[in-house]
Amino acid sequence: MSGKNIVVLATLDTKGQEALFLREQIESLGHAATIVDTGVIGTAAAQADVTREDVARAGGTSLTELLVNPDREVAAPVMAAGATQIVSKLAANGEVHGIIGLGGTQGTTLCTTVMRALPYGFPKVMVSTMASGNVAPWVDIKDITMMFSVADILGLNPVTRKILANAAGAACGMASVAVTLERTEKPLVAVTTVGVTTVGAMKAVEVLQEAGYETIVFHAIGPGGRAMEQMMREGLIGAVLDISTIEVSNYMYDALLSGGPDRLTCAGKLGIPQVLCPGAIEIMVFNEPETVPERFGGRKQIRHSPQITDVRLNGEEMAAVGREMAKRLQHTKDKAYYYIPTGGYDSYHVKGEGFHDPEADAPFVRELKNGLPDNIEVVERDTHIDDPAFATEVAEKLIALIREKHSI
Repeated sequence: MSGKNIVVLATLDTKGQEALFLREQIESLGHAATIVDTGVIGTAAAQADVTREDVARAGGTSLTELLVNPDREVAAPVMAAGATQIVSKLAANGEVHGIIGLGGTQGTTLCTTVMRALPYGFPKVMVSTMASGNVAPWVDIKDITMMFSVADILGLNPVTRKILANAAGAACGMASVAVTLERTEKPLVAVTTVGVTTVGAMKAVEVLQEAGYETIVFHAIGPGGRAMEQMMREGLIGAVLDISTIEVSNYMYDALLSGGPDRLTCAGKLGIPQVLCPGAIEIMVFNEPETVPERFGGRKQIRHSPQITDVRLNGEEMAAVGREMAKRLQHTKDKAYYYIPTGGYDSYHVKGEGFHDPEADAPFVRELKNGLPDNIEVVERDTHIDDPAFATEVAEKLIALIREKHSI
């Protein structure tokens, strides 16, 4: 096994001992460490391979300038930008193969900023005092492994030595695995779903795989759709069956499963083959009933779980969703298809279930049709989204688009 090089990212004025201990552990496993110092004010307690002066310079400002009037709000973005540039370049050149960050609140923010700029699959381990709470602000849509430090990262003791040794072992192990994230001859096909559209999504995946395409399924709960589109930008995904576009409507009405303002724009901008469906778009997702906004008072609700409450959009709101989706899909210049299963957009939406309301759906369909560009064909089917025949048809339509684009 050839040795790997692991970046250790830390402020060496406060975490010098820990950084050196990590180096020792990494080297004991047959690998090398590159210590990057992101400190500014204090004196470094260990020697860095990439100094704080190097980091500040790469961030566009000299360390001397930062020290004239030391201010964390000024210095932190500079050091984060500099470390990001340096580590990203080392990773792109194949000179480093993994990263370990050490930090509390500020250190975690800086280190994970660097990590989020690195490609999917690049080993990322963040040892943080913040890792036992909500880590979404730091992880966002990247594959960052958060490890709770338990104690503050302020000196070595039996507990911190063991945890840091585990972190070193984790990063070295990740960097050493034989499996690589590589492009395949046929495009990797993304499929979106939520729990109430899973049956149809599973059938579509089966059809795609039988045709020889590998699939990657995203849980369309906000980060899922955004991660999918980031993978499109990074060239990992080459086609998308966007069954569950709930992240658009949830963004519009400030619900939990928000995919942000750019959801549905990426595939079109990149010219990636896409087939879309209105999976679960009528559902606004909130936590317990008391968290549902007053403007949705009196609406039909379904308790999806003890912590999740679903609320149904009305006709006016559905019309707005149709207009918004059509607006976002203006970025699509190639041929694409929007399939509408009029018998139900999800398992709560079919006849006999709580969210079945064809009158509220009609304005959505009308506004979507009126606003879509001519290159996106709307296909309506008198069935529901989990119907195996419907799932088969949308999957086969995507396969036809892929073959047309790639001549395969």
